Amino acid sequence: MLRGMGIAARVKGRFPERGVVVSNHMGYLDIIAFAAAHPCAFVSKAELANLPVLGWMTTMAGTVYVERGSGGSAQRAKQGMQAAADAGVPVVFFPEGTSTDGTTVLPFHSGLLAQAIAAGQPVTAAHVSYRLTRPNGPGVTIPSQVSYWDDTPLFQHIFRLLAVRGIEVELRIAGASIEFSTPDDRKLAAEQARAAVIGLGGVRNAGTAD
Repeated sequence: MLRGMGIAARVKGRFPERGVVVSNHMGYLDIIAFAAAHPCAFVSKAELANLPVLGWMTTMAGTVYVERGSGGSAQRAKQGMQAAADAGVPVVFFPEGTSTDGTTVLPFHSGLLAQAIAAGQPVTAAHVSYRLTRPNGPGVTIPSQVSYWDDTPLFQHIFRLLAVRGIEVELRIAGASIEFSTPDDRKLAAEQARAAVIGLGGVRNAGTAD
């Protein structure tokens, strides 16, 4: 799919064979990039299941959909992550809970991360970023054309994205899993996981953890 869209991909570091991978989030291309880099499953918000093409693709990849405030959602996520662990497949999720333009990393929500830690899963930090290797004219930037973080209708954004040339996505994977100083403190664990992601990407911090 990346090749069909004319997008080049680079992976720096070794993708873990098991456990959980946490990353910043810049839009739907992130999911395609991670899936292209290594067989993996995803935990994502329920709205993704209803998106054309992307919903089908992520469902076929074994994505566990969660809905905040929905009874049983946390349990389904826990069971889904355990099923992936039993199958020897790493699980990727984006603890920011939403996407950004890539200039910052938002506070991490701690729920899924706390479940992974409690289950004894190693947690590895990753960072996704994009750049343009070809000129596309004035006004064409990663935040405006590639990242999907605002309220632009999906199909409008996809058509706009397909007009961009020379997109390169880079995944940086940490060389070792995160060593949490106090694993039982979910707020501190979320802050440490976010710091690990920020360290990989060299972007600025924003706010405090949930």
